[in-house]
This record gives sequence, structure tokens and C-alpha cells, in this order.
Amino acid sequence: MRSLYLGLDTSNYKTSAGLYCPEDGSFRACGKLLEVPQGTLGLRQSDALFQHVKQLPEQVKSACRELDGQIRAIGFSSRPRDLEDSYMPCFLAGQCVAQCLGAAMDVPVYDFSHQQGHLAAAAFSVGKPELMKAPFLAWHLSGGTTELLLVEPSEDRIIRADILGGTTDISAGQVIDRVGVDLDMRFPAGPYVEQAALQSQKDDFFRVKVQGCNFSLSGVQNQYLAKLKAGESREDVCRFVLLTVAQAILKATRNARKERKLPVLISGGVSVCSLVQEVFANEQDVWFALKGLGGDNAVGTAILTSMR
Repeated sequence: MRSLYLGLDTSNYKTSAGLYCPEDGSFRACGKLLEVPQGTLGLRQSDALFQHVKQLPEQVKSACRELDGQIRAIGFSSRPRDLEDSYMPCFLAGQCVAQCLGAAMDVPVYDFSHQQGHLAAAAFSVGKPELMKAPFLAWHLSGGTTELLLVEPSEDRIIRADILGGTTDISAGQVIDRVGVDLDMRFPAGPYVEQAALQSQKDDFFRVKVQGCNFSLSGVQNQYLAKLKAGESREDVCRFVLLTVAQAILKATRNARKERKLPVLISGGVSVCSLVQEVFANEQDVWFALKGLGGDNAVGTAILTSMR
């Protein structure tokens, strides 16, 4: 009977369950976005936790529905990053379900960080799991995180990630969500902002000051608000924001690679934006997560569980 590994991820955006079979590389990725009231920029942790509790059973059921085999171990995301002080209550939902299932099925249960799951899923999605066996650079681009990481193999954690750079204030996803909400789009606003941006042909952007591998995005809001006040179209403003974010990330990447000649893996919800990917089109050895595994998912956690 085939061996299967179950992963759970309960971020502040999405309830996710994933199943992975290392024998043939097959997987199931199931998930449901958390419901956020119109006009708001996210959920309180108590509300996110409550929604996860309601949504997890169906996501686990869906993930286990079509792959035949026996679950050998279960993994879950216990925190945002693999750091001692990294904590968010919403991850308690996945922890509770994983530990209960593990006890009932008498299989081992392992914890990883949400960020580790992104990295593993991205490497798997581009067909380069070997990346996790040597140092590489990685961007985690999401609603809560915009970090450039040096990722290295780890005996006890499989992979470890040290922060090299990124934003010094708000994340790329926060900037994108803010312009989306200001334009009466639903949260998370990334897909809607991208759809609008693709209707524009303008290529102007705000040149964010990048120092080494670090930059600030808080000033971008003033820039796009000024454009809206001046009467520029929502399509042009959305494209302006996405290109501004992408160009800052590109410059920081190039600065980092001057010192470290390493491949780059890019994941997180912002990474699925086609305009961000286009800015990197001429860069060598840069990969964006594929197969629908760029955003929040639990497949990476399932993969790490199989490796553990």
C-alpha cells in the first residue's frame, strides 16, 4: 500500500489541507479562503481561528478523497516563521486537528513553520526538490511577509531560513491589499488588483529606495493616493502599485546576488502575480512556484513531513 503524508496549514488567509505521495509525486491541495468583511484589511485572530475550526474538517476530507494509500505521518504549520518568538493563534487550529488525528491513527505528528511549507512546496512545484539540499536564496512574498531569505539544509529542521533583507515596514501584500480595499475590492485583493492592472498599458512606477537588500514600502500608499486624487484610472493605479513592488524586489534580488551567486526561489501569494513574474523574465536561475502552489497551501508541509 502506498505511503501518504497529510499536511495542515491554517494561516491568517486560508484553511489548507494537503496530501502527498513521495512514491510517484502525486498530491492533493485543498483549501478555502477565510471570509473577510467587505472594506476591511483582514481578520482578528479569534475570528480567523473560529473559521479554521469550521473549515478544516471539509478540507481534510477533500484532500484524502482521491488518493489511495495509508497515511504514515501528519504535519502542521505551528507558526509563521521558524523562530522562537514567531507565533499566531490561528495556527492552533491546525495543531489541534493534527494532534487529534495523529493520536487516533497512531501515527507521528510533526510541526513546521508556515514559511518552511512555502519553500518546500515551491521547490517541489518547479521540479527542483534538490534545491533544499544546498544553499539558495528565496523570497517569501505574502500579505504578512516580504522577506529575502538565505535557505540552507538543516539536520533537525530539514531546511532553515535566515533573513537577508526585505521590507523594513509593511509587506508587499499589505500595499496591494490597501490599494484594492481603497478601490472597493474584496480582501485579499491581490487577484482583483492584478485583473485591473492587466487592463493598463502604462509602465511607470515609483522608484523605492533600496539599501542593500532592504527597502520601505510605506510611502507607496501616498503615491497611489495622489494618482487617484489626480484622476488616474483604477487600472493605471493598480499597475503602478504592482510594478513598484516588483521593481523593488528585483533590485534587492540583484544586490543580494552580487555577493551570493545562488539560485532564487520565489513563493507566497504575491508571487503568483503575472506582472511580478514578468519583471524577472530576464533573470537567470530564478523560479516562481508553479502548479497552484505559490500561495498558501499545505502540500509543502506534507512534503516536509514525508522527508522527516
